[in-house]
Amino acid sequence: MKQYKIALIRGDGIGPEIIDEAIKVLDAVSSEEGFELNYNDLLMGGAAIDVLGEPLPEETVQECLQSDAILFGAIGGEKWDNLPREKRPETGLLNLRKALGVFANLRPATVYEELINASTLKPQVLNGVDMMVVRELIGGIYFGTPRAKEEDRAYNTMVYTTKEIDQIAIAAFEIAMKRRKQVCSVDKANVLEVSQLWRERVEIIAKSYPEVSLSHMYVDNAAMQLIKNPKQFDVILTGNIFGDILSDAASMVSGSIGLLPSASIGGRVGLFEPIHGSAPDIAGQGISNPIATILSAAMMLRYALNEEEAAKRIERAVKEVLKEGYRTKDLSMYDAKEVCSTNEMGSIIASMISKV
Repeated sequence: MKQYKIALIRGDGIGPEIIDEAIKVLDAVSSEEGFELNYNDLLMGGAAIDVLGEPLPEETVQECLQSDAILFGAIGGEKWDNLPREKRPETGLLNLRKALGVFANLRPATVYEELINASTLKPQVLNGVDMMVVRELIGGIYFGTPRAKEEDRAYNTMVYTTKEIDQIAIAAFEIAMKRRKQVCSVDKANVLEVSQLWRERVEIIAKSYPEVSLSHMYVDNAAMQLIKNPKQFDVILTGNIFGDILSDAASMVSGSIGLLPSASIGGRVGLFEPIHGSAPDIAGQGISNPIATILSAAMMLRYALNEEEAAKRIERAVKEVLKEGYRTKDLSMYDAKEVCSTNEMGSIIASMISKV
């Protein structure tokens, strides 16, 4: 029997609750598919600060690097907001990404027919939307130098190397080959030299993928098109700051942040997490939606462990549970037949695994 070592970072707020439900589903699917997952609980974020005084202990880094994948809940909260930046929970996550060397952030946005009214967009605009935003994660303006804040001005520098562009472009084209074979590269090449280099390198990489259709779009137009006609997109390839903005816009096309997973891959070990935050205001109430974390676990199976059928089973189980009308509180106003607690939703999805 194949065995995998999974690092669990439950984190803060609702993090422990949603990770518990993902584990239920993972245990169910691993039993059905004939492999074993061995979990290792690690500290990061506010939970690590409270115990060890730092947001990312070295032990956590080393254990993550020795794992096959990392499943992460959420970190942060008002309790730690007044700490110096280098001691805050979010810094722990940024430093972990850097230690892992993950350069590609994958953010799928899929509209479930059963929840089509959850979005503020018209159903006819949303029907059939299924896209993946591939965002470069460790370069660009967030990491560019020089950077400075002076008395009467401040500046950051957007920098990309050909290596950084090439590796994220390859990741996007590889993903497109497994989808509808369309890549839309988003930049600002009419204004920025760094975007001109981006476009040149993406064109070169595209030559190695003749089956994939490549188009280019300026970021301002892409933001408009995401709202106007989101179903035109398959894979969106873009840089760090543009991807940060566009992936959040794409997330709201689906109507609920509680449904959306993400993956950060390309380094030594992949990191898989829901896109939502730690929501400390509802922690412990049993009303958080675990589906985004459960779908993040499915992405972990697909992109880290190569357990494609197991990933598909989780996705089918989630879709079937939504089709049958089970909803957590955040989705209770959308054709709910039964409103479930966090624990109940995880159990229902886990029980559905053997049926799909």
